[in-house]
Order: sequence, then structure tokens, then C-alpha cells
Amino acid sequence: MRRVVITGIGAVTPLANTFAGSWKLIKKGVSGISSITKFDASRLPWKVAGELKGFDPSVFLSKKEILRLDPFVQYAVAASAMAVEDAGILNFKFQILNLKSDNAGVIIGSSRGGITTIEREFSKLLTPNSKLSSYLMPSTTISMAASYAAQKLGVTGHCLGISNACASGTNAVGEAYRLIKHGYADIMIAGGTEAPICRLCIEGYGVSGALSKKTDSSASRPFDSARDGFVLAEGACMLILEEYESAMKRGANIYAELTGYGNTTDAYHITKPDIEGEQKAIINVLEDAGISAGDADYINAHGTSTPIGDRVEAKAIQSIFGKNIPVSSIKSMTGHMLAASGAFETACAAMSIKEGIIPPTINITEKDHECDINVITEKREPDIKIAITNSFGFGGVNAVIVLKSNS
Repeated sequence: MRRVVITGIGAVTPLANTFAGSWKLIKKGVSGISSITKFDASRLPWKVAGELKGFDPSVFLSKKEILRLDPFVQYAVAASAMAVEDAGILNFKFQILNLKSDNAGVIIGSSRGGITTIEREFSKLLTPNSKLSSYLMPSTTISMAASYAAQKLGVTGHCLGISNACASGTNAVGEAYRLIKHGYADIMIAGGTEAPICRLCIEGYGVSGALSKKTDSSASRPFDSARDGFVLAEGACMLILEEYESAMKRGANIYAELTGYGNTTDAYHITKPDIEGEQKAIINVLEDAGISAGDADYINAHGTSTPIGDRVEAKAIQSIFGKNIPVSSIKSMTGHMLAASGAFETACAAMSIKEGIIPPTINITEKDHECDINVITEKREPDIKIAITNSFGFGGVNAVIVLKSNS
């Protein structure tokens, strides 16, 4: 089996419009959550979200493309372009170096796809003499993020859109890892993208009981006793995965090595998580990576800030790793970017290894006594050789990745 490494990262998040800028604020424990501005939420009980701030799609796309493409596609193209530039395989002006090959590919996950455009176009049906956009269907399909990023970057090999709820981005990275590991590809762009800040999504998740009703930046508080739901957020993160020998030959910067991927389903409930399914995903990924639970140094938790979700994840972690392994949740700062979160958290776990930093979980006033794990609330700087990142989604879909130091 071939080795797989991460050689490039690009992201747009509620914290910053680059991965480097986002990671800098993650380490400082800064929140990107603020009042909703994309629509009038004054009459709704859910008033905060993780919105992008100052994102300029014209850096990456023409005016025509911006008008035609849902924001989730725009975010994917931006993050993909930044990732390939970071990896040194493509410059910022889309001049192709070595992606036009059957051995390259793109896999991008999204939970909600073009829901912002769907909401906008549906409103036209309620307005006399209004016509739907002829780009409604292609702009909103889940696979458009992957196919349009491939089009912009000249990728002619593998192309796949994944929709697996909140695990979509992690699944995309994991499936890309498998393609390279088993010799079907040499280099892949993989990650997640999401643009769900519209009334349909906010109210939809809200009435299901999933969203926090807190009204300030402390609303996302994973593992805290006063948590009351997650904070919906938007963004995208893409990783460049590459076969190890190829990366070494071209002198690529390596963030971390991806050594394991586990993917299971609870087969239990449409929204409630099941501990056995999460445990199985973790056990599977340890086996795939060829390590034991005691080898892991840090867990980047799914940690969404929902009462049941955090409790079940904490019990799954505790049952396998014990109470002492350091755990943190980046969603305390970004909110829940759905598919984008899993990819972004994988990237942050890679940086934790590369820089020897465990970012804090913010907004914890009193930890839930039923979450009996070692939740880190202040930045730490230990030596991290192996990190694990969890993603668990509606429908009981579970995706877990193991990363290790390349040094």
C-alpha cells in the first residue's frame, strides 16, 4: 500500500478568508460567530451564525460565474485554488502544471449544496411574472462543487461529489486517501464546502431542535453544561493529498501523513447518534492506521455543542481512549460548517501535529459532568505524533481520520 500525505491546504471560514488566517485565530481562541446579516432573522429565535466576512469571489471567478454559481460552489473554487497554490502545483492565475492527468482528481463533500439559490429561486414562484434562473439546476447540484473546481483547475481524472450530512467533508478526504493508497490516483483535491446561511436552513435546523438560541459569540459551547445546540456556519476547506514518494521527489512541504480512515453507519436513528456506531468507526480507523488507542496523542472532536451529540461522543472517546487524552472542539470558534467542518478540522489536526499545538475549546464555563473526558480550554504545546479527527452526521454516518507526523 502507498503512503498518503497532505501537501496543501486552502480555506475560507467565519474566522478568515485564508487557511493561515483561520488557523492563527484558532490558536488564539477567537470566535467567528456573530449576528446573522444575510437575511432578517429578527423574528426568529436563532440569531447568530458563522458567516464569511469580506469574502471576494471575483478574485477567483468572473462576474458571469458569480451570478450563475451558488455560493457553495464559489467557496469550493476559492479554497481549491488556494490549496493547489499552497501545494506548489498551480499558481494563482490557474496556469496548469501537472493536474491534467487521469491520476489526479477532485472529491468535494456538501450537505446542503445550493440551498441558498434554491430558496431564492423558490421565492420567485410566489411572485407573478417571475422566471426561474436557467442555472437553477446545475448551480445547486451537490456535485457541482467538485466538477466546477475541476473545470477551473484543469483536472481531468477522478471527480466525485459526496453528500453524507456532517461527515461529508471527512468522507471526501477519506475516499481520496483510499484512491491514492490503492494506486488509483497520485494527487487529489479533497474537502468540503457549505453555504447554508439562509432562512430555510436556519429555521429548518432550528425547528428540529438542533440550533442554539443563545444570541452572542458564546453560543457554540461544546461539552459545556449550558450548551443548547450548534451554531450554523458557512465556509470551505480543501486539502491536497499526494502520494508520498511523489511529494518527496518534488520537494513538497508535508503537513502530516494520513494513515487511517474509518467510515460506518449507526443504523439507528435519523438524528440521534448511537455510541456503538461511533465506537466502531474509531476502532476501524485505529485498525486501518495500524495503531492502538494508546498511541494517539490528541483528538479533534466533532463537538458540535448539541446536548446529546457531545455526550455520546464523549462516552465513545472515553470508552476507547480513557479520560486523559487531550480533546478539543474547533466548532466552539467556527460554529458548524457542516461538510466544510470535517475537512477544516482535518487540516487543523495536521497543523496541531506540525506545530505541536492543541487549540482550545472556548466558551466552557462549567463542563458537563457526563462528558468525562479531558477537554482542553487553553492552548497547549505538547509533542504530537498522532492525532485523530471525528465527524458524525445526521442519519448516523460516522467518519474518522488518523494523521501522524511525517518527521
